[in-house]
Amino acid sequence: MRSKGLKVFAGNSNRKLAEAICASLELPMGHARIEKFPDGEIDVKIEEDIRGVDCFFIQSTCPPVNDNLVELLLFADAAKRASAERITAVVPYYGYARKDRKDEGRVPISAKVVANCIMTSGVERVLTMDLHAAQIQGFFDIPVDHLYAAPVIYNYFRDLKARMNLENLTVVAPDVGRSKVARGYAKRLHAGLAIVDKRRVSGEETEVLDLIGKVEGQACVIIDDMVATGGSIVDAAKACKKFGARDVYVACTHPVFCGPAVERIKNAPIKECVVTDTVPMDGKEFPTLKVLSVSELLAEAIRRIHFNESVSLLFKG
Repeated sequence: MRSKGLKVFAGNSNRKLAEAICASLELPMGHARIEKFPDGEIDVKIEEDIRGVDCFFIQSTCPPVNDNLVELLLFADAAKRASAERITAVVPYYGYARKDRKDEGRVPISAKVVANCIMTSGVERVLTMDLHAAQIQGFFDIPVDHLYAAPVIYNYFRDLKARMNLENLTVVAPDVGRSKVARGYAKRLHAGLAIVDKRRVSGEETEVLDLIGKVEGQACVIIDDMVATGGSIVDAAKACKKFGARDVYVACTHPVFCGPAVERIKNAPIKECVVTDTVPMDGKEFPTLKVLSVSELLAEAIRRIHFNESVSLLFKG
C-alpha cells in the first residue's frame, strides 16, 4: 500500500456512479470543489491534503463533453501541483472516440488530441471501459487499463435466458465492425450469430442493406458499445423484425442518447433496452430501459491498480 493510501474524487459528469464506486471500495468520496465562474470558466480546488496520495478521479467525458473534459484536465493539474503520488483518470466513457483515424482529407484525429491533453495535464494512468476503437489505447504514452462491460451484460442475459426460457437466442451485430464482440457474446450465451449489413448515409442516418444469419423465430440481442442518436440500433431492430425475429433486445455500454434517441428507441420494436451507468440517465428514462451498474467492476479495478495487482485477471474465463 502507498504511503498515504488511496483517495477517490469525482467530477460533475456522473456523481451517482462515483458514489457507488466509493461505496464498493468502502471509502469516503474525496473533497473537491468544481464550480463555474460567471463567464462559464471552470474552477477546481482540492479541499484536502493529497501529498503522497494515490489519487483516482472519476469523470466520463459525456455531454456536456467539453465541460467534463476540462474538469478532468484541471483536476489533474491541481493534483499534480498538490504533490499527489500518482494521478489516475477513471474515464468510464471516453468521448471524442469516433475520430480515431484520418478517414478523409483535412480532418483531425480527435481521439489522439484528447489523449495528448490528458497526458499533458499530469495524468499518469488511465482506466476506461469499452473504447469505441480499441487502438485508442495506443494514443497514450502512459498505461491504459481497458475494461469491458461484457461480464455485467452477459450475466444479465444469461439470467434472462434462463428466466424467460429463451432457447432460440441469436446475438446480432449492428454492423460488421461489432461482429467480433457479438461472436464473443454468442459463444458465451450458446446462441446464434447474425450481422446487419449497413452503410452510413450521414452522421445521423444509416441504411440497412441485408442481414447475414438466421433470426426468424429467434429472440435477438443486438450488442453495441455506444448509442448516440439511436439511428443504427433502431434500424438494426427493424431489420431483425423484418426478417422474422420474435423479440428484439438491445444492449450497449454507453447510452449517450442525444437528440432523438430516446423517442426513436421508445417507438422502435425493442422489447428491452439494456445499458450500463457509464453515462448518467437522469431525465432519459423510459419503460423498456434497464440500467446495469459497472460500479463494482470499476471499484475492483481501482483496488487492483492501487495494490499493483493484475487487472486483466478480472476477465479471465
